[in-house]
Amino acid sequence: MNLSIDIQERENELFVKVAGEIDAYTAPKLKETLQPSAEAENDKDIVVDLSEVSYMDSTGLGVFVGLFKTINARGGQLKLVGLSERLQRLFDITGLGDIMNINSKVEGGVE
Repeated sequence: MNLSIDIQERENELFVKVAGEIDAYTAPKLKETLQPSAEAENDKDIVVDLSEVSYMDSTGLGVFVGLFKTINARGGQLKLVGLSERLQRLFDITGLGDIMNINSKVEGGVE
């Protein structure tokens, strides 16, 4: 399955809507798309809406860990919203749910 990534620039944040499956095949596309923004935007938060992601493996987790480290190092914040129960469980099992800003609800496109 393909992965679609839609990015919208907002006031103090970048809002990213991801749809499809994040796996070993599609994760490099996600990283290529988001890493430059993570490195370039000082103090800007990146909000990633995962409500239309049907599957994610450890490769996808690795992409988000890398983004998390990059964004935190420059004073911003990575926020993951719209996680399904399955994705939430994946982050919780790995312990990432305790250190990352994760919310399963999306309100008005932003949480």
